[in-house]
Amino acid sequence: MERKLFTALQGETASKLNDSLSKQGFRRSQNVLYRPSCSDCAACMSARIRVADFTPSKSQKRVLKRNAHLSRRARSPWATEEQYNLFRDYLDSRHAAGGMADMDMFEFAAMVEETPIRTRLIEYTSASAATELQAVGLTDVLNDGVSMVYSFFQPGLDKDSLGTFIILDHIEIARDLGLPYVYLGYWVPGSPKMAYKANFAGVEVYTKGEWSPIGVPTDYDDALNPLTPDPIADQVSRINLPDGRS
Repeated sequence: MERKLFTALQGETASKLNDSLSKQGFRRSQNVLYRPSCSDCAACMSARIRVADFTPSKSQKRVLKRNAHLSRRARSPWATEEQYNLFRDYLDSRHAAGGMADMDMFEFAAMVEETPIRTRLIEYTSASAATELQAVGLTDVLNDGVSMVYSFFQPGLDKDSLGTFIILDHIEIARDLGLPYVYLGYWVPGSPKMAYKANFAGVEVYTKGEWSPIGVPTDYDDALNPLTPDPIADQVSRINLPDGRS
């Protein structure tokens, strides 16, 4: 049974709240911040890359080379039909049975546009491709990093590893902005769909109230089946708010 802690994200303090709670493992979805808090599992861990500790592997260097023809452009969070068509192709190809599979244009626009903080759409285009728009990242700019809310890309280009490329490029974006982290969303040990997040040097996860190097991904049995999960009241009491209160 899934359970989450969540809070509304609104008003003049929205950015400060998002910055503060993102450092404590929360993620944004439109106007809500949430963090998994299941009663008998602690496997969903927020992951981020320490930019200063990142060095691309040989395979990641090849990914950068294969995608060197792509151009990046940052846009305001305003949904377009071209983006939605790419989004639909991506879902139909890779996540046809997922929870977002039935999203229509209006729901897609809400995902993109309902944000009270500094959010950008990062588009990757190719002048030589039949379809110019190749990939999109919905990205929040925090006070200590960039947070990858959601990304999607042209299906059928597996050899180009566009998902990996988007992360590599966000590392460059963070470096250019002088920000120390790239927030990747949740990582789940043992999940094949999440395994790629552990392949980046400098990855750390938020677990037991602190950020720690990910280490060996197979060493997380206690997270999958914790013996003594913290009561939810204790979890809430340890959350630090932007004004210093808990």
